[in-house]
Amino acid sequence: MVMGIEIERKFLVSSEGWRGMVTESRTLRDGLIGRFGEGKVRVRVCGEEATLTVKGPRDGLRRAEYEYRIPVSDAEELLSLSIVPVLEKTRHVVRYSGTTWQVDVYAGLLGGLVLAEVELEREDQEIELPDWVGREVTGEPEYRKANLLARWPGAMTPAR
Repeated sequence: MVMGIEIERKFLVSSEGWRGMVTESRTLRDGLIGRFGEGKVRVRVCGEEATLTVKGPRDGLRRAEYEYRIPVSDAEELLSLSIVPVLEKTRHVVRYSGTTWQVDVYAGLLGGLVLAEVELEREDQEIELPDWVGREVTGEPEYRKANLLARWPGAMTPAR
């Protein structure tokens, strides 16, 4: 179990310049199985690992996050209960200027969307932005997953 505070910033990706810096890639499937106030409960399958994550409401760049490993078989069943279509993406890990970035390339319902996230140790932490990072979308409601599903082309067709 991982408990704590998540502090992250999210950006659109403006070019392919990150591809030559990838150190690791993995395919993820995410399902939203519950909402409460401004929080959510997510299930994720990544290969032979699965997690159940509870995220609290955002307060600036931070939010409470509790993550628990669960059996993949349980996660697969929970994905079938997702209240929105299951999202598929490949997460690429990129190291840049002493910072670890996660570049998510969506497939299926959100195919064509590419977002970069960086987790911070503190909200006021300064980072150098790579040239392949575009506009910051941290906290913009239209870039929350449920809202993306409502407006992205093809998002009404489940991809399970």
